[in-house]
Amino acid sequence: MDLLSPLLLLMVANGAPVVTALLLKNRFNQPLDGNLHLPDGYPLFGASKTIRGIVAALLATAFIAPLFNFSFITGALVGFWAMVGDLLSSFIKRRLGRQPSSAHMPGLDHIPEALLPLCFLWSQMLLSWPEVALIILAFTLLDLFLWFLLNRLYSLFHSR
Repeated sequence: MDLLSPLLLLMVANGAPVVTALLLKNRFNQPLDGNLHLPDGYPLFGASKTIRGIVAALLATAFIAPLFNFSFITGALVGFWAMVGDLLSSFIKRRLGRQPSSAHMPGLDHIPEALLPLCFLWSQMLLSWPEVALIILAFTLLDLFLWFLLNRLYSLFHSR
């Protein structure tokens, strides 16, 4: 099995909410947690975790999956489990008191959203466990690089 296809599908799942937010701005951006705050005073997930983002991830991965020789259903499941991992990360970060705008935490921001889809779908994707580990490592490194690059570009364009 080529490792690039599952890696790209994970990137689509995790990038779709961001791209959708850029395209739609504030339209349809209802927080998934309904702005619920827990007794610790922090939100359940935070305002950046929206119904729109979940739907975008599910639809994008479902429709892109056949291009990578995965079924529509497998694609939707990758999107689903990636978003469950992302929500888990956000939940943990909010419990640690981290605010969404400054809460980038390498590892916690990457591993759950790659690990969960691959754990639940590794047999459908015909992956071995060493391949799963390699994809998670590649996803983490690629996502960190993109995060660094986008922050640099943002700083460059907003410092003028």
